Amino acid sequence: MKIPKLQDIIIFENDDLIVVNKPPFISSLDERESEEPNILRLAKQYHEDAQVCHRLDKDTSGAMIIAKNPESYRFVSMQFEHRQVKKVYHAVVDGSHAFNDLFIDLPILNAGRGKVIISRGEGKRAETYFNSLKYFKHYTLIEARPVTGRMHQIRIHLATQRASITGDIAYNGEPAYLSKIKRNFRLSKNEDEQPIMKRFALHSKEVTFKINENETQTFTADYPKDFAVLLKLLEKNDC
Repeated sequence: MKIPKLQDIIIFENDDLIVVNKPPFISSLDERESEEPNILRLAKQYHEDAQVCHRLDKDTSGAMIIAKNPESYRFVSMQFEHRQVKKVYHAVVDGSHAFNDLFIDLPILNAGRGKVIISRGEGKRAETYFNSLKYFKHYTLIEARPVTGRMHQIRIHLATQRASITGDIAYNGEPAYLSKIKRNFRLSKNEDEQPIMKRFALHSKEVTFKINENETQTFTADYPKDFAVLLKLLEKNDC
């Protein structure tokens, strides 16, 4: 995988803040015993005092906020703490689902080993709104608006609705194969079919927050190539 330079993924920058379109397959922060590049390291190479204000899963792409100094970091962190940052995610999910401002309020418990479970007894409050944006035969493009910011929140909340994110094997998602949607699809002899996307189909599409005391802005992150290709193939073959 080609590691980008931070300046190549910047959506917005001023003296205090940077908003980037995080590529998939790159961690937000340092992972234990890993020397792989991550967004924090790329940000610090670009600006030495940079701090990541929130994290996205390694496989999740899209809009992400970075602060250039401790004051800005505190300013954005307080907005996250008070749930004033509005986040919009897009996901392709397995199956056809008509969600119209569906509100999921199911508490989440970190079960360890990078997985979470729903636990009404021990879990922390987690709230997400879901809307269906586009319907296909075998899939649906979903908009998710998380109110809280728990680990894997969108992923497990969708799984509880039997609408697991496509490719999200940890939460019962199935990889998307062209053979499932394309008529007369044939593989050449001795060839193993590869999934259309090599990750789960989740993208941080939009983030809205105060960039200073007087100004609120919305930043939109374009789909990365793999997400765009999946949607294009669904529109062509699965409508």
